[in-house]
Amino acid sequence: MTPLARLRRAAVRFASRRTSRLAARLASAREGVAAIEFALVAPVFLLMMLGVFDIGQMAYAKAILNGAVAQAARDGTLETADTTAADARVAAAIKPILPNAIVSSTRSSFYDFADINRAEKFTDKNGDGTCDNGEPYVDENRNGSWDANIGVAGNGGAGDVVLYTVTVKYMPIFKIATLPGGDSPRTLTAVGVRKNQPFANQNGYGSSAGTCS
Repeated sequence: MTPLARLRRAAVRFASRRTSRLAARLASAREGVAAIEFALVAPVFLLMMLGVFDIGQMAYAKAILNGAVAQAARDGTLETADTTAADARVAAAIKPILPNAIVSSTRSSFYDFADINRAEKFTDKNGDGTCDNGEPYVDENRNGSWDANIGVAGNGGAGDVVLYTVTVKYMPIFKIATLPGGDSPRTLTAVGVRKNQPFANQNGYGSSAGTCS
């Protein structure tokens, strides 16, 4: 073997030993590993925790809202019911949980439970499900026009069934802007259905006839 070949072989052996020792040192080195692992795991963990807090806040607010609406609906069945005060109590119950919430409510009264969201009676000559083109109808809620929902706005009278709906719109406290809808407004809805106490004779529906244009 020539001197040059021996020199090359020696150089290869030396480089191989140096590479092996360097690889072994890198494999056994632990400095900075915890920091790297934290950098990889922390964003996912924080995102998960924000999601848990967001869902927890929404679930808690929904539970409180349902309870407040149920109580307000029961209070509204009395002859001396103060619906404005009842609405205020619902808003007061939800504000500590959702400070930026916008609370709105509606009440619709019906003669019976079976009438909830029922249309006024009419003759559907063309079968399109809507009173139009001169079709006759019965003005059951006495407002002078045909309605797809027979309900009358307000708390009704004695013996009436009242559909009480409360809607809460709020911005999440724990926003997750990186997720679709994570920082968008949220909406919660609760419904209470109660029958007013029979503190007087219940008024029936009207029977006047009309025609739809």
